[in-house]
Amino acid sequence: MMSSVLWLSVSLLVLVQVSAVENCHPGCRCDVESFGLFDSFSLTRVDCSGLKPGATMPIPIPLDTAHLDLSSISMGQLTDAMLSGPGYTTLVSLDLSSNHITTVSPSALSRLRYLESLDLSHNSLTALTLDLFYGLPLSDVDISYNDFHDFDMNVFATKVNAEPVTLDLSNNKLTTVTTAANGKTLHIQSLNLSANLFTSVPKLSGLPLRYLNMDANPIKRIREAAFLPLEELVYLSISGCKELWEIEQFSFKGLQSLQVLDLSNNPNLKKLDPKVFMGLDSLQELNLSNSGVVSLQNDMLAHLPSIKSITLGQDIRCWKTKKPGQFHLHLGQLQPTEVLICNAEGIGL
Repeated sequence: MMSSVLWLSVSLLVLVQVSAVENCHPGCRCDVESFGLFDSFSLTRVDCSGLKPGATMPIPIPLDTAHLDLSSISMGQLTDAMLSGPGYTTLVSLDLSSNHITTVSPSALSRLRYLESLDLSHNSLTALTLDLFYGLPLSDVDISYNDFHDFDMNVFATKVNAEPVTLDLSNNKLTTVTTAANGKTLHIQSLNLSANLFTSVPKLSGLPLRYLNMDANPIKRIREAAFLPLEELVYLSISGCKELWEIEQFSFKGLQSLQVLDLSNNPNLKKLDPKVFMGLDSLQELNLSNSGVVSLQNDMLAHLPSIKSITLGQDIRCWKTKKPGQFHLHLGQLQPTEVLICNAEGIGL
């Protein structure tokens, strides 16, 4: 009896493996990944990238497919039928990059109830319908290298859970973004807005951001309190903004959690008032390398109590240390003071 059950189990396992191979489209590659004790759990990774134009959609895939690459097959329009059928309902990640996609049907992703990672980069998208991500547990979305001029973050308002989202909107044509109204929170924690057409810092209220990248935008001036109310932000990069020449006092007001600030590769940024850094009580790293700033005023440390290192110019590094107190005839030994020292002479700090 026991041997019969064991034989049946092995037979079923073999059948499943044979079935998975048979269901693999001849133009795709299917790899089975096994997990767990005695390889009791398996997922299939299917690569159909570069499939010849004219392939019938949906492309047949194994029933247990978790990762599917449909990049570079020239879809044009993504319709409801293209991602339907057996095998698609178990997808965890989907790559639709480099497909000349111009529009996505509102229900095109509606069957992908386990989808966490979506790549729509290198397409020709200009807008997404607000219900496109309805019911999806997305955590990583790449929409870089498209043609967005404005992006409505409310497309994430209907996702199924409160898990944080990493969103890449770099290399579009963005000048504005729309965020949630009425105090509603969208669960976008990491946002890449680099290489767009922003001339000022966009308002990002309602986003619990911890990471923000604004690199390589035509920003000329950063205004006072430009980043309110991003109080959870830990990392901020505004690097490679060739037209940036001024950062006003109190520009980083409200960023009490910020630990890393990258202002490198901004050649027209020549000076910084110490009050620029007011409120940055948690800042540990400041990068001003390859910028126009070659020195900082002595009293800037008063505004940066947690700073550990500063980088200036061409690989000039400064770090905080304690200067021994001087002996006073009546007061005795004074308490040591914190100073910045650098690996180059003649740097004013």
